[in-house]
Amino acid sequence: MDILEYNRQAWNRESLNDGEWSVPVSEEIISAARNGAWQVVLTPLKPVPKSWFGNLHGKKVLCLASGGGQQAPVLAAAGAIVVSFDLSDVQLEKDRMLAKRHKLDITCIRGDMADLSQFAVESFDLIFHPVSNVFVPDVEIVWQQCYRVLKPKGDLLAGFMNPSLFLFDHDESERSGKIEVKYKLPYAEPDSLDQAGLKELEESGRALEFSHSLQTQIGGQLKAGFVIADLYEDYWPNAVPLSKFSPTSIATRATKP
Repeated sequence: MDILEYNRQAWNRESLNDGEWSVPVSEEIISAARNGAWQVVLTPLKPVPKSWFGNLHGKKVLCLASGGGQQAPVLAAAGAIVVSFDLSDVQLEKDRMLAKRHKLDITCIRGDMADLSQFAVESFDLIFHPVSNVFVPDVEIVWQQCYRVLKPKGDLLAGFMNPSLFLFDHDESERSGKIEVKYKLPYAEPDSLDQAGLKELEESGRALEFSHSLQTQIGGQLKAGFVIADLYEDYWPNAVPLSKFSPTSIATRATKP
């Protein structure tokens, strides 16, 4: 199976259906961002501390796998020079649409988050990478690519799912009211699914997902050369039953020395 192409098509469908992460922000949000009142998320709910960004004016920002007309337009309206790099054509078109409508400095490029070879070494001051590496089999490659294109003293802001999330079938938990361990880690679709799960995946049309350990998420950033400067956890109570008992996502601020 061509995972990259499968997930590209899945996210194109998701975006065409105006999924949660595919609804462009309003004119009011863009206007507020231009006046210094803005926030964005790396994880489902909790806003990223503004201290993680520093002064955005004139800063070269790579929005990595975060298309959909949400984060890139806000950061551009706040003064950043943004490149939106995403696998989905439709997600990118939403960033492009807002850039044209509001005269924002956003360049949209389609590609694989695990291959940033088209960008020169030390091209960006900041990388904004919300929860999306759940869609790639090898996350350590992503961190290595980020390190290469980030300038010294630059920051990588990343969100990712708590690996424990993948122990459970959350749709089944929602139906039964019980949270029970079902899968062994590491979780990797479609290999981790039984026949019923494979059928459900096919019918849903959603993108393939892969769990990553904290060793590859946080340890992988350290291995790539980053220094972890800060982190926080987040919940997702309306979408994941486990969130009643445990944080389901993590955000990190990592600096390139």
